[in-house]
Amino acid sequence: MSTLSRRAWLRTTGLGLGATAALPGLLPAAEMARVLGNPSYPDMLAQLERDVTTARRAAGPIRLSFNENPFGMSPRAKDALMSSWAQHTWYMPPIRQEIRRTFAQHVGVPEDHVLVTQGSSEVLGILAMAYALEGGEIVAPWPTFEDLPRWGETLRATVHKVPLDQHLDHDLYTMDAKIGSGTKLVFVCNPNNPTSNLADDKALREFVSNVARRTPVIVDEAYFDFVDVPGHKSMVDLVLKGEQVIVSRTASKIHGLAGLRVGFAVARPDIIARLQQYVTGDANVFGLHAANASLQDVEYQTFVKQKNAEGRKLLLDTLARLGKKAAPSQTNFVFFQSGKPVQQLQRHFESKGFLIGRAFPPYTDWCRVSIGTPEEMRQFVTELPAALA
Repeated sequence: MSTLSRRAWLRTTGLGLGATAALPGLLPAAEMARVLGNPSYPDMLAQLERDVTTARRAAGPIRLSFNENPFGMSPRAKDALMSSWAQHTWYMPPIRQEIRRTFAQHVGVPEDHVLVTQGSSEVLGILAMAYALEGGEIVAPWPTFEDLPRWGETLRATVHKVPLDQHLDHDLYTMDAKIGSGTKLVFVCNPNNPTSNLADDKALREFVSNVARRTPVIVDEAYFDFVDVPGHKSMVDLVLKGEQVIVSRTASKIHGLAGLRVGFAVARPDIIARLQQYVTGDANVFGLHAANASLQDVEYQTFVKQKNAEGRKLLLDTLARLGKKAAPSQTNFVFFQSGKPVQQLQRHFESKGFLIGRAFPPYTDWCRVSIGTPEEMRQFVTELPAALA
């Protein structure tokens, strides 16, 4: 959509200054209730879905590139953010302790097992500083979420990037073989980014527990909330057993707060105390209030998970019909083999109004597509046959 036509469309739909009247689903819950006549919360979420799809289409190319939550923060989180105006002037706002308590209850650990950070990326950065500041070795699968390996290399640690196996899973046997006396950290990302698949629970749990006897293990669970596999559990229980395991979580994904930067580390109190020494700042008050409300908004989390599963199934089913190999995604994105360079697909889809993920070497003919709203995914899959032909 050109800039000129987008402006015209904004005027005709009222998305400019009149957005509150034209798109009430984007409002905080209290204001939405006033505008719509006190609807039920499920009705509010249905309105949110309709209006956020409209707003995203008006904003330009639809972003299916960064694994963002297309619905943004929950209406109740918006209420909490709007009511946090007083505490933003304080250096020690009560919300810092409150969200620590809320998250501890959310994952089932004591408060002293939780560190609140500026996004889960900060968890990985301070882990690298706490354990690899003086060098040493880090073992990680590859490709995976890049922040810990990048931080390790910045600190001049030796980073062993172990290629994934033929099923795009962590090669646990080779990773274990790389661990030696100089290993300071072992990284696991489950489900993995960019491949989207979930590791075998028994095998990964045994690996993490065994490795933790020798060196700390960080388990990145940024996409945990999207997993549909019955019986799948977090590695938090290993933390409660006293093992050298650190679990990272984020408010950026299912909670839709990527721009507000709130993350969490779960570990033994002595490890939390060690990490605390390397924290360089504090998560912002607005993000903390929004995340605190969202953690308690189970209806919203269920809504996002269901809509994500609906859009993910649309994409996976279409790829199967087209005969394309795809990882069995348990995230809010899909990784599939397109058979052509990713850059070529990026150009094609951008011309059709969609932004998709970059290349992840060595999988240069594999494509990562984030899951948008169901309506966006219905539009997207109609473009797939021509793009992959």
